[in-house]
Amino acid sequence: MRRVADRVAGLVLAGLAAGTLGMLPASAAAPTAAPPATDLKSEGPTQPAKVQDGQYTDKNGNPTYHVTDGGKMVDWYTMSGYVRYSANCMACHGPDGLGSTYAPSLVDALKGMDYAQFAGIVVGGKRDVNASQELVMPAFGENKNVTCYLPDIYTYLRARSDGALGRNRPSEHEPKPAAFEKAEDACMK
Repeated sequence: MRRVADRVAGLVLAGLAAGTLGMLPASAAAPTAAPPATDLKSEGPTQPAKVQDGQYTDKNGNPTYHVTDGGKMVDWYTMSGYVRYSANCMACHGPDGLGSTYAPSLVDALKGMDYAQFAGIVVGGKRDVNASQELVMPAFGENKNVTCYLPDIYTYLRARSDGALGRNRPSEHEPKPAAFEKAEDACMK
């Protein structure tokens, strides 16, 4: 089981390096034209540098959010991340990523974590043991309901961590990109 998680973590990191994780390869879908630089302005300290097929990335190529209109409008991946977080992560990490008595705050954890670190922990799991407690994050490398949406979950938590997005469900979102739907179908097979 651990070997499978290690292989999936390697694939996740390879997809991240190739810029294809969470999206179809450029040859599989017609790219969406990037909006003018003024349209990339987002609330919060992290500003998108690029958007392709509705997915925003920062200057380092990490998935990021596009939050506008006082936090009322979010990109599709942030909205999808909220939904996926609520379905798969909230039971342990609490509502809105704030933590619980069972698992730590992901809002705080993402302040010092990039996408590769996040993906590695989610896919491979993590174990912190000291004299007073034992914290175990199970590996989700074989759970497609998590791995197919890693960029989305990271994007949502990054928006929360940066203070660009408040608590609760975002009220409005950009339309679902066609490339997202194709990538989702391909990943779930």
